[in-house]
Amino acid sequence: MASRRFADEPAFVLHRYDWSESSLVLEVFTRHHGRIALVAKGVKRPTSQFRPVLLPLQPLLLSWGGDAEVRTLKAAQWQGGHVMPTGEALLSGSYLNELLMRLLARDDAHERLFDHYAMAVQLLAERGDTQELLLRAFELLLLKEIGLLPDLSRDGSSMIAVDPAGSYVLVPESGLRVAQEGEGRPLTGEQCLGLYHAMEGDTPFLATLRACASCMAALRIPLRGLLHYHCGVRVFKTRQLMIDVQSMMRLSGPAVAGGDLTPVPRTSSTS
Repeated sequence: MASRRFADEPAFVLHRYDWSESSLVLEVFTRHHGRIALVAKGVKRPTSQFRPVLLPLQPLLLSWGGDAEVRTLKAAQWQGGHVMPTGEALLSGSYLNELLMRLLARDDAHERLFDHYAMAVQLLAERGDTQELLLRAFELLLLKEIGLLPDLSRDGSSMIAVDPAGSYVLVPESGLRVAQEGEGRPLTGEQCLGLYHAMEGDTPFLATLRACASCMAALRIPLRGLLHYHCGVRVFKTRQLMIDVQSMMRLSGPAVAGGDLTPVPRTSSTS
């Protein structure tokens, strides 16, 4: 029986591993097949045409074949549309990739999540000044699409509808609960409902961006706790790297800002 082949699938590279002296295994996020592993043979050779194409945070069209857990990459083409994010936006994009690597199972398609991710990456490249807002919106939509975000329209214990005038905290184990007096920075019921309706709308990413803007300070800590809980980590590697780089830049000034990482994409194929 001939092995299955797939052509021109929209995808992004999330991570790369050494496979041999000349090859890599790629973890890629595809629109119709979810997260899959591909071996890119000969990609580390200086003459490989794959080298300038298989970069993270770039919209690609990939073709592959095989039925094993690790399939074989046959062709890769840059879709165009935007350049790679640079500077702190590049680190933010790497954080999104780490979240997907930790939370997505292999071969589990999430087409809406793929579209959210593609928009987040594009906006990171175009509007780096809003990256914290973009991260909060994507975190919410990621958790929602994979079924890990509690219902933001109801109290998690009583299942009573959220009171717009009330104050709530988001707890990983039980969802929303009424905030106690003096308890951190709670979300208002109006903010919870705004987020809930934004994620259920026709343009969820942009609507969620707008909803997040009104509650950034209150969202940061509970969302981080929810992600750490489900990922089983105390700190994300890319988060720590972002903190370290920001600290270094504050100490050393603009000279640390780094060079241009914009790729020069090409089309490549192999039999």
